[in-house]
Formats: sequence, structure tokens, C-alpha cells
Amino acid sequence: MDIKIGKNALSGRVRIISSKSDGHRALISAALADRDSLLLMDSWSEDLEATARCLESLGAEITKETVGILVSPIWEDKKDHSVLDCGESGSTLRFLLPVTGALGHSARFEGRGQLPERPIGILMEELEQHGCNLSGGQLPTEISGQLRGGRYTLPGNISSQFVTGLLFALPLLEKNSEIRLTTRLESESYVEMTLHTLKKFGIHIEKTEVGGYQVYGGQTYRSPGMIPIQGDWSNASFWLTAGAIKGSITCQGLDTHSPQGDKEILALLEKFGAEIKTYANEITVLAGTLKGCRIDISQIPDLFPALCIVAAAAKGKTELYHAERLRIKESDRLAAMAECLHRIGVEVQEKPDGLVITGGVKPPEQPVIVDSYGDHRIVMAMAVAAASFGIEIIINGAEAVNKSYPSFFAEFQKLGGVADVL
Repeated sequence: MDIKIGKNALSGRVRIISSKSDGHRALISAALADRDSLLLMDSWSEDLEATARCLESLGAEITKETVGILVSPIWEDKKDHSVLDCGESGSTLRFLLPVTGALGHSARFEGRGQLPERPIGILMEELEQHGCNLSGGQLPTEISGQLRGGRYTLPGNISSQFVTGLLFALPLLEKNSEIRLTTRLESESYVEMTLHTLKKFGIHIEKTEVGGYQVYGGQTYRSPGMIPIQGDWSNASFWLTAGAIKGSITCQGLDTHSPQGDKEILALLEKFGAEIKTYANEITVLAGTLKGCRIDISQIPDLFPALCIVAAAAKGKTELYHAERLRIKESDRLAAMAECLHRIGVEVQEKPDGLVITGGVKPPEQPVIVDSYGDHRIVMAMAVAAASFGIEIIINGAEAVNKSYPSFFAEFQKLGGVADVL
């Protein structure tokens, strides 16, 4: 699907959808729990569908209700062999691979798009050293055997999702386990989100002095019954960015006390020079005089595309660094954003671990054509760029937004944007 974005600026109010990251974690915990759970969430996406589909393959029952998602746990219908289609969801794969091993299932994991190319070998090696059998070093892969407790050693700078997957799985094992990290943990807030969810389900995990986690075996996931799913700060960042560049946008349904690391977008927009107003669960961002700055991306990788658009509007240079892991997301986000910004007339220097962006947009007279690179966050970033800078942009493959935010263009139009399917 190709979409032509018009020049209209965005303004108004938007209610933020439920967090995809929080939803993944709640779905898995509920599927492992002692009784049914009702997840109070108001949105769905392809990635969440992938996790739900895989949990159903393992024996859970997941039903969409009027107020949310009803999850009946795996234990009532445990299957001997499953095919787990992870779609393009890295979270689904990396979370459920250790869980499947802990359950002692025999299963085949499949995926498409860029997922088979994304790194997972280190996690697979750890699972093999603790009782599981896996075929090959990437997707598709077969897993069998029974995961055992013990010491798990992982680098912290490849993917925090490896840690989260083990945190879900290890409490189910008979013996205690330790996760030891050999390098600094990046995207640490995502692990904090996992710990926050696990605590809701009665799972006890301790941080260790050596920078890892002590996980006690023999624990039971105990459902709290109803679980509210937080608003999504990662997706909200695009609307907040639009407000910072031009006009005023109010986002409803965000919790400033959330463990989601991407709430850092507020502090970063203030650092650029935008004005932030917070009242109850409403956050308003108003355009200000934006100036370039330096930002370490290592803990907030999902904010990178939105921050690139702010940088394009800011006076002077902005350096976004420690972003090398973004080369192995749904796309090579460093190269993709550099190319997209170049096409709208922004000066960009691509480095191995980031971008240096000189503020100022000098677009050609004709509509600009950019590719989505199959990446939902590239689509959202360039739609906001078109509206904020008054450029007609045609985005090829814009259906990529369905991965995390299927209603994005509907909300875009409610805020005054123009988005026509070609």
C-alpha cells in the first residue's frame, strides 16, 4: 500500500493506544498463570497477533472481548508439538523460545520479513547448554528437550529481549537460576517493564550485585484477574514530535510514572526547546525554538526515527549516537532514516553508530517518494515529517504500520493530516 501524505499540519487531541510492549508481556504471563486473566487493552496489532497465535499453538485460549483480551492459560490444554509462526515479531520469538524450552515442548519456530536475519544465536547457545536441542542457528528452528536451571551468561548490548525471555522462563524451572551479563545492559527499561509485569503475577526476581538477575525456581504465575495495559509511549512519540515542531498536540492516556523508557521523549523534546504541559493523564507539546543537541540512543532505540525528525527541524547539528543496534531492527534504521532525510533535503552524515543531522529542510518542488523499508517506525516518522515540514511525501509500503499501530493513519487524519491511498 502506497500513501500520499499532504502538507497539512497536525494539531488537536489524540488518545494513545495500549502499549505493544506491555501487551506482549501481559499476554505471556497470563498464558503461564494459574487461572484466566482479562487484559484491559483497547488496541491490537500484527506483533501482538503473533504472540497470541503462538501462545494458542502452545495450548492457551485467547479471546477478544468487548473490554479487552481474555486469556485462558496453557496448562489446561498442553500440546505435545507446536508450530509457532512469529510473523515479523522479534519480541514473540525471543520471549517464547526460552518459555517453550521451560515447558518442555517440542516446537518449530518460523518467521518472515527481516526476522530470520535478526540475531538470536547467542540465546540459542545458552538454551542448548541448559538442556534444549535446537536445529540451526536461525529461523526456522526446531526446539525440543527440557530447559534446566543454572547460570546463564549473555552480553547486555545485543538484545534486552534475550534477558526478558529468560526472565519469563526460569521461574518455571525446578532449580534456581542466575542471569549474568558480560556487558552493560542496553534498553534496560524494557527489562524493567518485564520485571514490573512479573511482579503483578507474583514472580519474585532479585537483581544481583554483578549486574544480573537471581531467579528462584519452582514459582507459580498467579493471575491478578484484570490487568490494565498502559498507553504506548513509543507510538505517542510521533504525535509529541509533531507538536514540538509545529503547532500543539495533546496526548491522552499516558502514565508519566510508567516503567516504559520511551517516556524519555518528554525530557528530550524539552532539551531541544519544545514546551511541555502536563495535566492528569494529558500531555501537551507546543512548538518552540528548537536547537540541536547530542543524544545517547542506547537505552531508547525506538525513539530514534522520531528524534531524527525533530533534529531536522532544530537549528544547528544534532548527533544521535550509540545507535549501532538499530542496523538490525525491522530495517537498518540508520541507513533508512539517513536516506529518507536526504530525500527531503536534510543534510545527514551517517556514522557506524549513529547520525549527525544538520537542521533545515530544503525539499524538491515535486512530491518526495520514500520507501518504508518494511519498518513501521520509518512510516510514522516520514508521515509526521510531511505534515510538520509542509512536504508532499509518497510512502511506499505504508502498510508496515500494522505491525504496531494499525489505526495510525486514522488518527493522523483526525489531527488534520491528509493521507490518501494511491
